[in-house]
Amino acid sequence: MASNLTKTLLDPILAADPAGPRITFYDDATGERVEVSAVTLANWAAKTANLLRDEFAFEVGDKVSVLLPAHWQTAAALLGTWWAGGDVVLGADDSAVVAMVSAERLDEAPEVDEVLAFSLDAFGKAVPDLPIGMTDYATSVRVHGDQFQISGSGTGATALDGRSVDEVLAAARARADARSWTAADRVLSSASWNTADEVIEGLLSVLVAGASLVQVANPDEAKTGRRTETEKVTETLT
Repeated sequence: MASNLTKTLLDPILAADPAGPRITFYDDATGERVEVSAVTLANWAAKTANLLRDEFAFEVGDKVSVLLPAHWQTAAALLGTWWAGGDVVLGADDSAVVAMVSAERLDEAPEVDEVLAFSLDAFGKAVPDLPIGMTDYATSVRVHGDQFQISGSGTGATALDGRSVDEVLAAARARADARSWTAADRVLSSASWNTADEVIEGLLSVLVAGASLVQVANPDEAKTGRRTETEKVTETLT
């Protein structure tokens, strides 16, 4: 039986360093900075998994179409989907059961039964003027429990754009090993997560190594030197 992707990634981190920063997110266009610990990331992932199962009758093996940027909430949403045994498809896919879509891309949402709209607001504000038939993620996710009980096998045949859990984990470990990353590393990145390879490279390889991520949106290069120092960055993804 294949392992559950989210549990495999998060359990060692939660055991080793539950309170330390796991993802530190910056948006240089807005000045936003959000720091998320392993516990907080796991709680958001559990809430997402519960939302999918309780509100959308989501089942192991169901597809989720994801149109979201590299963001700490995207990480939580992906981990929540995998915790529920879902299959993430990056981009619009009409065969999905649920679509997770940022507010700026709602017009790209596929024709699916359920659309979760993400404002990605640092203070949890809802998407304004949300079209009828779509569900606001920030509003809905907060009422769900921060513990999740796996159903059945806990994983479907595929987890990420046609790749199995074992294949995704092997690819993430290979990339982390190639860089000799350890739990002591802080990885700075402004890379996108629009493809399976980008998600593995920019997120999962960091988590599987037990390292932490400093993810920057709309990077201002003038701030890179100072940020590298203050965040104690050890590695940079370009």
